Amino acid sequence: MASIPFSASQRYLSTRGGSYDLSFEDVVLKGLANDGGLFIPEEVPSLPSDWQTKWKNYSFQDLAYEIFSLYISQKEIPEKDLKGIVERSYDTFRAKDITPIVTLDESKNLHLLELFHGPTFAFKDVALQFVGNLFEYFLVRRNHGKEGLGREHLTVVGATSGDTGSAAIYGLRGKKDVSVFIMHPKGKVSPIQEAQMTTVLDANVHNLAVEGTFDDCQDIVKALFADPEINRTHRLAAVNSINWARILAQITYYFHSYFTLCRQLDASDPAVRFVVPTGNFGDILAGYFATRMGLPVDKLIIATNENDILHRFWKTGYYEKKPVHGVEAEGGIAEDGAKAHESGVRETLAPAMDILVSSNFERLLWYLAFRTSSVEETNHRRMEAGEKVNGWLNQLKSEGGFGVGKEILAAAKEQLESERVSDKQTIQTIKETYGQTLPVSKHANGLANGTSKPATTGTENNGHYILDPHSAIGIAASLRSIAATQDATKQKSQAPIHHISLATAHPAKFSHAVELALKDEADFSFETVLPEQFVGLEKMEKRVTGCKAEWKDVREIVVREVEEELKGQR
Repeated sequence: MASIPFSASQRYLSTRGGSYDLSFEDVVLKGLANDGGLFIPEEVPSLPSDWQTKWKNYSFQDLAYEIFSLYISQKEIPEKDLKGIVERSYDTFRAKDITPIVTLDESKNLHLLELFHGPTFAFKDVALQFVGNLFEYFLVRRNHGKEGLGREHLTVVGATSGDTGSAAIYGLRGKKDVSVFIMHPKGKVSPIQEAQMTTVLDANVHNLAVEGTFDDCQDIVKALFADPEINRTHRLAAVNSINWARILAQITYYFHSYFTLCRQLDASDPAVRFVVPTGNFGDILAGYFATRMGLPVDKLIIATNENDILHRFWKTGYYEKKPVHGVEAEGGIAEDGAKAHESGVRETLAPAMDILVSSNFERLLWYLAFRTSSVEETNHRRMEAGEKVNGWLNQLKSEGGFGVGKEILAAAKEQLESERVSDKQTIQTIKETYGQTLPVSKHANGLANGTSKPATTGTENNGHYILDPHSAIGIAASLRSIAATQDATKQKSQAPIHHISLATAHPAKFSHAVELALKDEADFSFETVLPEQFVGLEKMEKRVTGCKAEWKDVREIVVREVEEELKGQR
């Protein structure tokens, strides 16, 4: 088959070896490969030689366009159209800089990258506003001049542990020719997260409360994509981070925060570590792509909670659901949706990270297998990597885990490290961070409107910074890395290493955990950080359908509801 006329970074293949030579539009609309694998570019593009001087003062939107253009051919999305999609996607954000950074501790060179200034107050807005606009763009183009049953209709299916659902819904609500079905584990997301999803009453939005875990919801999504029957009658699309466009969109804020730090320090190439609280491995995978493209990063640090399958892999080389070679986990509280399950998922104070199997880890495994292969011919090397990944994932499914060779683990450790943070340490980090007065003059993104008020708002109380539990896990991991690197850099007379920790959600989304940590602080008042958009949200009208964790039951609901929607449009 003739190759499509795009560069290698603009053509896509499956991590399991069954699909090759696909376009960006193909992989965005398809979401998951026919063989069950995830889509990745044939090659990671290199940055232009003048990127550091040319891009250093670019806005977030300008950077996004430049990065996306390396992965999307102008033959697919012309320059003007792609710039329009980018502008529409980030017009919805409350912060001018989209993802500002805040200096939490100047003496330790510790910074926080705030990713929660989008419509649903979570980092996933950065990607899902973009994905929603991509879906709309492709459908408008495909349906030009078509009427009635001749129009293509997209059925978006997703699973959420809390934030993906609301971000996807806000990105797709009211979109023509799109139905969106979001599954969440019943009773295992925070009340605010549930209300954000279920109070959206647009006709094309459907919430399913599944009697199971997030992993059950993910399994249902994968089963639907693998089912010939529904794929014959419906065009399915994915919004979880299995969708490549999610990862692509998140690459931007690594570059943006790097340049923001350069301007703050008046330095051209500061030593930087990024610390990423992660469950499904999508957020830190975007950082991995950034480093492979050429962004100078000292290390990427994976911060896990007590569901520590990723941490155990980095320590042992074994990726396994139950900690045969690792450490047992403990439990947390229920008010924020943290409820234990017999499957092995542990309840914690950071429920969005309560995930047993990290879907996006598969993408990293492919690159590790490809990089460590002794096969010289590129296509054969790609096929070998796909075969290895397929074998590992089959072993995970049949045996509950797998181990990798020393060369794979060594390659994984070249750019990535890991930390595991307990509930007790999470609470302590929220307390200690609050107890330190925020150095307002050192906000990396400057002052708002020339006043003394910090440009970042909504997470401060009387000069103290309030972390949500997921962001606190990142800060706890950062402090460990700082302790390990500060003495070493001083002894070698090296420049200090700056740590940028990713803040993934607004603290108001996890009010019970925050109040548990700060209830004894005399000057703490949660009302000062409660966004007006959350006031009364839980009392609003809701629409949600309960169902068992059975993919055929979900398929029946999807088919029925899409048919009802289409009837209403005829």
